[in-house]
Amino acid sequence: MLIGRGMSNSEISEQLYISVATTKSHVARLLAKLDARDRVQLAIAAYETGLIEPAG
Repeated sequence: MLIGRGMSNSEISEQLYISVATTKSHVARLLAKLDARDRVQLAIAAYETGLIEPAG
């Protein structure tokens, strides 16, 4: 959800109280599992699956 909201790795790590390295590791795993090229595709997947709804 945080990637879908456009947060950076450092913002995500602060929000979740984890290190930036751990955040990068989780992002890399998401990219691999979802066969996504980049964070934009992860954000699109979050919207398409209903994980995030557009702000209105």
